[in-house]
Amino acid sequence: MTGRGAARAEGLLDYVPGIAAVKSYERSWLGKDVVAGLVLSALLVPQGMAYAALAGLPAITGLYTSILCLIGYAIFGPSRVLVLGPDSSLGPMIAATIAPLLLADGDPARAVALASLLGILVGVIMTVAGLAKFGFVADLLSKPTQIGYLNGLALTIIVGQLPKLLGFSVDADGLVDEFDEFVQGVAGGVTNSTAAVIGVMSLVAILLLQRLMPKVPAVLVAVVLASVAVNALDLEDDGVETIGVLPQGFPPFTIPSVDLSDVSTVLAGAVAIALIALADTVATASSFAARHGERVRGNQEMIGIGAANIAAGFFQGFPVSTSGSRTAVADTAGSRSQVTGLVGAAVITVVIVFATEVMQYVPQPTLGAVVIAAAISLADIPATRRLWQQRRVEFALSITALLGVALLGVLPGIVIAVGLSILNVFRRVWWPHQAELGKVDDIAGLHDTESYPGADQLAGLTIFRFDAPLIFANSRTFADEIRAIAERRQDLRWILIAAEPITDVDTTASDMLQELDEWLNERGISLVFAEMKDPVRAKIERYELTRTIDPAHFFPTLDDAVARYREETGTTWHPPEETTD
Repeated sequence: MTGRGAARAEGLLDYVPGIAAVKSYERSWLGKDVVAGLVLSALLVPQGMAYAALAGLPAITGLYTSILCLIGYAIFGPSRVLVLGPDSSLGPMIAATIAPLLLADGDPARAVALASLLGILVGVIMTVAGLAKFGFVADLLSKPTQIGYLNGLALTIIVGQLPKLLGFSVDADGLVDEFDEFVQGVAGGVTNSTAAVIGVMSLVAILLLQRLMPKVPAVLVAVVLASVAVNALDLEDDGVETIGVLPQGFPPFTIPSVDLSDVSTVLAGAVAIALIALADTVATASSFAARHGERVRGNQEMIGIGAANIAAGFFQGFPVSTSGSRTAVADTAGSRSQVTGLVGAAVITVVIVFATEVMQYVPQPTLGAVVIAAAISLADIPATRRLWQQRRVEFALSITALLGVALLGVLPGIVIAVGLSILNVFRRVWWPHQAELGKVDDIAGLHDTESYPGADQLAGLTIFRFDAPLIFANSRTFADEIRAIAERRQDLRWILIAAEPITDVDTTASDMLQELDEWLNERGISLVFAEMKDPVRAKIERYELTRTIDPAHFFPTLDDAVARYREETGTTWHPPEETTD
């Protein structure tokens, strides 16, 4: 093979990390990967069924999804330790996308077809975005809005699962209506006491075991004990609903059959789910990569998640994402590679092909408990409290995202969360921090006079810093502040701009600077710049601003500019009251 051909082949292999993983696999890892895979499967089976129910789908589809996504990611995913699968944060989004498209009778086959199409579209979006190197879009969700979104999602999930936990159901749409009907149901005595005992005890068992014995598979223990109790005590006769007999056998390759008119609605949901899945994966991947001294390949992660979703979608599955809890279980159990996920997929395959009857007694209230426990782990109250203590604006953004999810629904909530993140960035550029600088005794450099009111200044000079690029959105803000300074300081000769934070100047700002400089010149004031970056200076010259702004009024450093001013005027540093009128 020629050098060019070898390079091309190596480039293609970069998109299929599974091949490189096989070549570099060490025999000593196999035992640890197998043990970790067996431990992981104890979590994959009950959670897969529970999250399928959360998405409004048959429990078996959660197992189909788990198998195929693990295989898909093992081939195309770059991380050695990440575990993908059905996720509690995606369940409500899947339900919100497909529920409006279901017929009045809620046909399960149609629901599965729509969810499978949703998974394929999510996979295509992720794969194309990864190939186009769009991994940066994960940054569209800021941390505060992500916290608010997850808190709102946790609240929505918990309220939605409370009736199932207590053995009854409600027919309501939206958090407020669901909670209202839940309260009326409890007050009206429609709860099933036996089911409620099973559900509440399952939830308590999961939460206690997770806290007191974190290495024990709490979800599996609760599911097994509840199932044994239902079977041994014939609790189905007391009205305890179970998942029943599951279809046996490996799922066939299936192309989802849906109406063409449904595709646009499903596509909108796919975009939102892809964004959440990406943000979740990048956050989880970064956390575990830091532990192992690895780097995150964001674009390849998108391809890996895309492949996992496409594989699941073509085998009657639904959208998946990275699971922090399952990844932590695999990592703690000693996982060394994606062989762990393949072992988990093999175990689930054995179960659905040969042993589906062992799961028929799993009670629905216990699945509700599994989902509620997962939702509790989604909520991050300490982080919300920290936002309140550290930055009230971002706390308000977080609460707004929470309310958007809780009151308007999951999909509108994610739109609000993304919109708030973008608006927050725009707000910081629109109204950036601005400061007048002065000299502080015994501290090097120049400093904000708001922080140091007694900072010395030079008569006739104001040093002004604007902490943002100069663009159309904030050019008026900049000009108004400079004009206000000029009108307040009648002695001014120079307004020196500390331009190091100004990373760009667009054409709107260019026109503003020309008008501002002419306005200042009429008043005998020079507009001077220091520490302007070379690319920005190049734009200034391209805009021909040096026709009005004296080319000699650009200095490499603030010290150079101040030294020139003092040389021309003979002034010295004085307290502020001695340098202003």
